[in-house]
Amino acid sequence: MGDKTRAQEFHLPLAQITQSPLDCTVRYLNYTGDYARLGLEYGDIAPFPDTTSCAFNPLSPTPQTVRSPWCLTLLSPVASLSQLQCLIQFFAEQHWHVDTVDTLSNRHECTVIRFQFSAELEFSPARFACLQLAEEIGADLVLQDGASQRVPALAGFDMDSTLIDAEVIDELAKITGIGEQVAAITEAAMRGELDFRDSFKKRMALLKGFSEQRLAEIAQQLPLKEGAQKLLHCLRQLGCRTVILSGGFTYFANFLQRERLAVDLIHANQLEFAEGVLTGEIIEPIVDGMRKRLLLEATAKDMGLSLEQVVAVGDGANDIPMLNLGTLGIAIHPKPKVRLEAPQAITLFGLDAALYLFGLNDQQIAELGQP
Repeated sequence: MGDKTRAQEFHLPLAQITQSPLDCTVRYLNYTGDYARLGLEYGDIAPFPDTTSCAFNPLSPTPQTVRSPWCLTLLSPVASLSQLQCLIQFFAEQHWHVDTVDTLSNRHECTVIRFQFSAELEFSPARFACLQLAEEIGADLVLQDGASQRVPALAGFDMDSTLIDAEVIDELAKITGIGEQVAAITEAAMRGELDFRDSFKKRMALLKGFSEQRLAEIAQQLPLKEGAQKLLHCLRQLGCRTVILSGGFTYFANFLQRERLAVDLIHANQLEFAEGVLTGEIIEPIVDGMRKRLLLEATAKDMGLSLEQVVAVGDGANDIPMLNLGTLGIAIHPKPKVRLEAPQAITLFGLDAALYLFGLNDQQIAELGQP
């Protein structure tokens, strides 16, 4: 391949995309049942020399209306023609009829292409097949009901390792010199190998004597998950209410709400202190996986919402009950068990990538402004 990179839009039948032996960078794909418009960047040899082509055309400012029963969204850090070919072949093998394709993002570091399709399918095995293909091609593939491609009215979020890039209880343990011991219990619980309530009690007992005055210092240092501020800002701008449902602590959730994140409601565990230090005891009720689900369900009921207007986002095994409650359950950078059981998963991008699953494109997201 030469040094010069060409940028060209090719017009061809969707099935013909699989016929090129060359690989190159995909910038966009749009298809409405006639010819596909495929934007490629390539070297000296055109991938499709015998097709109509023209210069890049700007993308539509608004996405296509979702009319199909199903959507499959490709999210790729470096979208390639080979990825697209594998995906189109996959549709054919599954006997899923592609109705419409549009591009929601064509940034160099993030290409998002949404396929609307018609099919008679069982969701769980279809989702598992998509997960397998995603691993093979090095991208995220998210399957969802077409009707769920809309902005939710209520979004529930786990906190630790979801909104923040840390497990708070592990950070407390590091300071007291028992970091590895507590982290091992946390990891086992998040993988689903230990009951969350039992693991929570064990970890709290190990933290007996921790000083209350250190909590504010730790809160200031907690790193946010990539895209957390942007996602929550956009949801607030769109009128969606948000709630933290955490097996962590109200102290830190309240700090995030007050100082850093556009969150409306909080449900988490309370820390018990005596004479300025943690007692090591717990205050019931513990916010475990089932309680997260019940609290999210109750919040929706209080707001007069149906579960079709609710989404949940989490990463650990104790998030699985609420991830399976509403119209979407998005696992963000999930543990392996959670990736297999959650309805949807994003592994390669930050939290704000969830906006594409709500049917928004980059232009619409930009119009919502920065947090």
